[in-house]
Amino acid sequence: MGKMESKSEIRKKVLALRDRLGPMERKRSEILMTERILGHQWYYKAKELLIFLSYGSEIDTAPIWEEALRQGKKVYVPCVLGEYMEFFRISGKADLQPGYKGIPEPVDIDKREKFVFTVEKTDSALMLMPGVAFDPVRNRIGYGKGFYDRYLADKMGLHTIAIGYDCQMVSAIEAEENDIRPMQVICL
Repeated sequence: MGKMESKSEIRKKVLALRDRLGPMERKRSEILMTERILGHQWYYKAKELLIFLSYGSEIDTAPIWEEALRQGKKVYVPCVLGEYMEFFRISGKADLQPGYKGIPEPVDIDKREKFVFTVEKTDSALMLMPGVAFDPVRNRIGYGKGFYDRYLADKMGLHTIAIGYDCQMVSAIEAEENDIRPMQVICL
């Protein structure tokens, strides 16, 4: 058995694969993912949706959060605050501006509702999280800053689904102590 690839090696390889996906493949995966999430029981039950806004070559989440808003769900998106990240409620594209690394973030966060997790929300909130790579036992490699691991550290029971393209699924990722695995991983 060979030595397991390091996280940085996997990150580099998978990002290169993801960046090379063609527009047809992207569109197909985006449509399938949107259908899969909108039909998911956790989504159906969720009154609150915590969702990342796509950046670079990530799978496009706009069709999901736009539909959630149409359905009257509360939609929260992440905002990086130093070493940490918090989720703030938005009501549409007009509430966004380029933030951390150019990723869209909510404007005027001091005037916005912040997502506050309570045990009662384990069934009524759903988080869709990004990642670079995933393995069959739900280990996840993010972008190396640990924002999601820190955010989820005190939110046990929050429903989390990591989503991405097929090419982001790898055979094995070495887990570290602080890594928090999503409850489900869906790569299409």
